[in-house]
Amino acid sequence: MADPSPPDSPSASGSALAVGSESLSPSVIDMDIFSQLLEMDDDEEDREFSREIVWNYFSQAETTFEEMEKANKEKNLSELSTLGHFLKGSSAAVGVIKVRDSCENMQHYGKSRDKDGVTELTQDEALKRVVETLESVKADYKEAEAALRGFFDAHEKAAEEAEGEEAAKAVEEADVKDKEDA
Repeated sequence: MADPSPPDSPSASGSALAVGSESLSPSVIDMDIFSQLLEMDDDEEDREFSREIVWNYFSQAETTFEEMEKANKEKNLSELSTLGHFLKGSSAAVGVIKVRDSCENMQHYGKSRDKDGVTELTQDEALKRVVETLESVKADYKEAEAALRGFFDAHEKAAEEAEGEEAAKAVEEADVKDKEDA
């Protein structure tokens, strides 16, 4: 159901995030991007589309981290750059800010460039920065994962409670109708 509020009103901008948004910190999740993702849901009750996108992101991120570890052990900077680019794009699509930014840095390090993308680094310097970045990006990912799972869990719980309330109301209305008919 669309929000009838004008686009720039407070309720319009927050309607898609009303339930479960307490777990989403703007320093972790880009709320504009995440709201756009939620707007693609056919049903705000089950959030099936956005949930599937986010769960696929989790799977991709975990696989990419494993591949990054392997490339790091092999000192394969080119592969690390490619993997950083891939995870940067996935993270940007769901609004995971810190992972996106760290992966952009990793993409540059993989090309033996500093995070500005211009300053050249030695291979050893680049590998050192990759190791540091890989550890921090994993921690940032866990923080974002917990926030997103918290959002969807809270939304699911609220939907279940609403269903329970609707069922109880229907039973109550049926009881009243039965009493009136008797």
